[in-house]
Amino acid sequence: MRRSIIHSLLLCGGLSFGMCACSSRPSLQSQKEALGKLIFQDELLSEPAGQSCATCHTASRGYADRDGRMVSEGAVRGLYSQRNSMTICYSMYVPSLYYDDAEETYVGGLFWDGRSPSLQHQAGEPFLNPVEMGNPDRLAVTGKVRRASYYPELVRIYGETSCVDSLYAHITDALAAYQSSKEINPFSSKYDAWEKKKAEFTPPEIRGMELFKDKGKCAECHILDNDGRANRVLFTDHTYDNLGIPRNSANPHYQVPAGYFLLTKDSLDLGLGAIVGKEEENGKFRVPTLRNIALTAPYGHNGYFKTLEEIVHFYNVRDVSDEFPPAEYPATINRDELGNLGLTPEEEADIVAFMNTLTDGFYTPDEQ
Repeated sequence: MRRSIIHSLLLCGGLSFGMCACSSRPSLQSQKEALGKLIFQDELLSEPAGQSCATCHTASRGYADRDGRMVSEGAVRGLYSQRNSMTICYSMYVPSLYYDDAEETYVGGLFWDGRSPSLQHQAGEPFLNPVEMGNPDRLAVTGKVRRASYYPELVRIYGETSCVDSLYAHITDALAAYQSSKEINPFSSKYDAWEKKKAEFTPPEIRGMELFKDKGKCAECHILDNDGRANRVLFTDHTYDNLGIPRNSANPHYQVPAGYFLLTKDSLDLGLGAIVGKEEENGKFRVPTLRNIALTAPYGHNGYFKTLEEIVHFYNVRDVSDEFPPAEYPATINRDELGNLGLTPEEEADIVAFMNTLTDGFYTPDEQ
């Protein structure tokens, strides 16, 4: 349905990894990546101290929430984000939000609602979010970085500056470099090995892939075409959908004290609609990559589904079963590509088996 979207994305330049050809010194990009990783893991950059970027984006969890919570708790105990922590894997390939006139849909933008245009912009937001890292302003963040052990390395790479905004830009640039690194975007899953004919799928995985493409309709949005920016399959077309996910009444964000909440017990999460100001986009959220999906439970923008099996079953029977509550925002639900797929339990299991092949770390790809 939306396969042509991916071909309209601009090709991006390749990143430089490893050593410079002219010396044994790491390349500037590698230096920024290493610095960005230190900043990413620094638990002293929250207010109060104790939370880092890695708290909500942990390697062993596919760079999603460290404890697999439906939503992440912030630096201030008892304060919670309103949405599930998305993986940052392969987010470097998400384009800035734009409207595709040919397909009549929005594409791109970071976070679930597309509000951030770039990795660097995205990297600067959690520091200042009161229900995330909780700093009052950029001055507080830059002051902590100036006192960090890695600050001399930052100065060596970017130069000294007395300007708070300039230093903040250096911090977020380093974070963006780390999020663009091969460490976070390795393309090292069994699927990648299979594509290179270095692995074979089991019968359930083969059946699951065929169901993923056809009867299950998964590939309508989690497309199997090469992404124009990555020249690899990202299992997303970067568009937006309202899947009919129920309101998650267990979300602890609704208990956040007044003055901190982004949603209340009575409010609806409008997703993209709140960003673009269009009622027809209400309740829609960005289609995430399925890479590392087996590691990033729970699922959905509000963490409603605890397992892959549960969300696949929801996709299959949403419109023909009373197993799930009504959608949080019914008016814009996608009724074309899910809800009554007619999958058997065995076919649901095969689709899950295929998605399990998308977990990185299966093999070490050849160096490019």
